[in-house]
Amino acid sequence: MTERDRDGVADVSTGEPKEAAEVAAERTGGETTGATAGESAGGSGTAGGPAVPEGTAPETAIPELVIISGMSGAGRSTAAKCLEDLGWFVVDNLPPALIPTMVELGARSQGNVARIAVVVDVRGRRFFDNLRESLADLDAKQVTRRIVFLESSDEALVRRFESVRRPHPLQGDGRIVDGIEAERDLLRELRGDADLVIDTSSLNVHELRAKMDAQFAGDEEPELRATVMSFGYKYGLPVDADLVVDCRFLPNPHWVPELRPFTGLNEEVSGYVFNQPGAKEFLDRYTELLELIATGYRREGKRYVTVAVGCTGGKHRSVAMSEKLGARLAAEGMETVVVHRDMGRE
Repeated sequence: MTERDRDGVADVSTGEPKEAAEVAAERTGGETTGATAGESAGGSGTAGGPAVPEGTAPETAIPELVIISGMSGAGRSTAAKCLEDLGWFVVDNLPPALIPTMVELGARSQGNVARIAVVVDVRGRRFFDNLRESLADLDAKQVTRRIVFLESSDEALVRRFESVRRPHPLQGDGRIVDGIEAERDLLRELRGDADLVIDTSSLNVHELRAKMDAQFAGDEEPELRATVMSFGYKYGLPVDADLVVDCRFLPNPHWVPELRPFTGLNEEVSGYVFNQPGAKEFLDRYTELLELIATGYRREGKRYVTVAVGCTGGKHRSVAMSEKLGARLAAEGMETVVVHRDMGRE
């Protein structure tokens, strides 16, 4: 449970307030032209749409807000990643003074940003004193907000910091335990105000994700996204594959002169592949197997899976099989993308 900067989670701890607002506007599809951090959603500035005629209030929907905080090493990053996978707009290490601005930008997004999660921690300690004022501002605007606090025992935190060989952000020239003690003092009041406290001392990553899912996923089962990728063995295995399947047990259309110039996207090539003994049976049984695996992945908190389908050159058999497999998974309700890595390389 170490900290991380991840694509899709913005870290604005080093930016000035104006820069952070601009970053947020870009990610919500809006603009900051004529708007300042202090202007309200109904002010004269515009963001994410045409100018509103004077005297006409723009339609806004105030986003739901979750503030994630807690002890360093207790799993804040895992909690944030879980919410991101559930469709939340996540901002890491946002200065507390900018939280109301972020909510305003979300309100201007015309419903595109309905749920915002922000991570607040001692890395932003020079802004931490502004948190109480920001919370009061949010309450005055009737913003639905929850505070999630990640807690862990001193022993567990020391063990985690030592395992990654990183210092505690507040230990300075002292020991890890000194940093932990200083952080507890800083966060004591916030912990008392938290709506949800999760003790991760004895939890692994999957168990923490399950607790977050139970709180924020609602009645819907967390979504699993699949990428089905065709490839050619002669170009090497995909390094990001979770599962690999080999289609070289089927006859190669490459040796059929009239089919050789085409790819597995061609109906005649696909028909040739699936008219071979075992092709349809393989597709049926492997789809069933993937459905079983997908159930386990969801249970273990896995949200993304890449299935690599290979043949010799990645042109005929693997392409045809990937297209059919992707269509089957999509028909079962799984969000699926089909990619042909090596098609056209020959």
